[in-house]
Amino acid sequence: MKLVKLGKFNLFMGGLHLVQGLIVWVIGNDSAREITTNFLKFNETTQALEPATRTLFSLPIAPLVAAFFFLSAFAHFYVGWFRRKWYEDNLKRGLNKARWYEYALSASLMIVLIAMLSGIYDLGVLVALFALTAVMNLMGLMMEVHNQDTKRTSWLSYWIGCLAGAVPWIVIGIALWASESASGGQVPGFVYGIFASLFVFFNAFAVNMVLQYRKVGKWRDYLYGEYVYIILSLTTKSLLAWQIFAGTLQPL
Repeated sequence: MKLVKLGKFNLFMGGLHLVQGLIVWVIGNDSAREITTNFLKFNETTQALEPATRTLFSLPIAPLVAAFFFLSAFAHFYVGWFRRKWYEDNLKRGLNKARWYEYALSASLMIVLIAMLSGIYDLGVLVALFALTAVMNLMGLMMEVHNQDTKRTSWLSYWIGCLAGAVPWIVIGIALWASESASGGQVPGFVYGIFASLFVFFNAFAVNMVLQYRKVGKWRDYLYGEYVYIILSLTTKSLLAWQIFAGTLQPL
């Protein structure tokens, strides 16, 4: 009965993700960021290599915001409808592979958006931040897979994931500090709101995993932790999306 309710809950939450993604894409403005690359260029006058920047392309914000909603919607429909038995069988083992694959894409995209809003436009840096966030989430998958066969919980994957996940926040924090120092307080307030609130909610996922494996209170039941993951996912994505919308995507 619990698994049946959870399947229906996934479909409901998938619908909420889908609707929000469509709303942001349809009513959001065409705000975009110029993605660049940094390289060394030989200066004929000084006869020396000097840093240079080149714009590669323009990346629209609204479709990116919609994309992480759509990724979550697909994942919820996938486990709640298309692969429901596979999903339920894995939950009985204390495992949800689909969750971690989806997070590896959606959370990484969210970090890229936060980085762009913080003034990071270099393609190489954005790719690195995406990859580190993906590794963090795939370590969550490794944590669950590895501990299928251990008598005592191994936390190695967890700590590797925490290390990988901390780096993007440090890089973004440095970018905010540099912008603030150079411009004398010109960073929009909503960007700080995004940084602080999303940092808290990203860490809440890690806390949920600890509570699951420590079997604290209601977390003794793996399904309770699954519900928490689902609610955290919707809350975090909604919080980021509507803060971005209020700060930069409102119709002109």
